[in-house]
Amino acid sequence: MLIDTHAHLNAEQFDEDRQEVIARAQQNGIRRIINVGFNRETIPTSLALAEQYDFIYSTVGWHPTDAINMKDGDLEWLESLCAHEKVVAIGEIGLDYYWDTSPKDVQDRVFREQIRLARKVKLPIVIHNRDAHHDVVETLREEKASEVGGVMHCFSGSWETAKQCLDLNFYISFGGPVTFKNAKQPKEVLEKVPLDRLLIETDAPYLAPHPYRGKRNESSYVRLIAETAAEIKGLSLEELAEITTRNATKLFNLKTSEMTQK
Repeated sequence: MLIDTHAHLNAEQFDEDRQEVIARAQQNGIRRIINVGFNRETIPTSLALAEQYDFIYSTVGWHPTDAINMKDGDLEWLESLCAHEKVVAIGEIGLDYYWDTSPKDVQDRVFREQIRLARKVKLPIVIHNRDAHHDVVETLREEKASEVGGVMHCFSGSWETAKQCLDLNFYISFGGPVTFKNAKQPKEVLEKVPLDRLLIETDAPYLAPHPYRGKRNESSYVRLIAETAAEIKGLSLEELAEITTRNATKLFNLKTSEMTQK
C-alpha cells in the first residue's frame, strides 16, 4: 500500500479525466492521497475532492508565489477550515526565490503567520522551498515550527540542509526528480535520510518521474518513485511501501482503517 503525500488532482490538467486518474491510482496500490490547496482558488476545489473520496485528504495554505494576493481575512478563513475533518495539514507554505511574483518581505510575513496558525491549531506543515534553503530553515527555527513538525515537500536541498530540517522535526519527501538519471544530489540525500523520516510524493501534475519526464504526472506514478527509493535504500518495494505509509499515516494523523471510495 502506497500513499501519495502531495498531489494537485484538482488542477485543470485533470479536468478531462480526473475520475480515471484517481481510479488508476487505486489500481496501482495507492490507497491514500494528500491533495494540496494553496490559494483562494485551489483550496475549495481540493476540499471538494476530499469530500467526494474517502481516501483523499486535503491541506490548506497559502503558496509563497501567491503571497501577494493574500487579503485581510484570509488567515482567519484558513483557520476556520482547519476544523474540517479531512484537513490534515497547513500547506503548502514557504518561500520561493525562483519565481518573482511576490516580494520576499511579503512571502516572509505570510509564511510566519501560517506557521503560527499551524502551532495554534496543532497541525503539521507542508513546506515549499525553492532557492531559499537558508531562509526557510531559519524561519522554521525562529517560529518554533518543530512544535508541530511537517514535511519538506519535494526536497531539493543538500544533506546539510536535510539534517537541519530533520532536527526541526520534519520529514523529507522525494518526488519524480529523484528518478532522473542525472539526479545525483537527491539520490545521495535519500540514501542518508532515516527510514522513519522518509516520505514519497508525486506533486502531480508536475515533475513526472522517469520514464514520463516532461509529461503530465499523476498519483499512480508514485509507485515509480517508491521503486527508486527502495533500490537506493536496499529494500524491497513492499518494505519501502510499508515504511513510508506508516510515516505518512503518523505525520498526517490518518485513519488506519482501509479507505474506500464513497
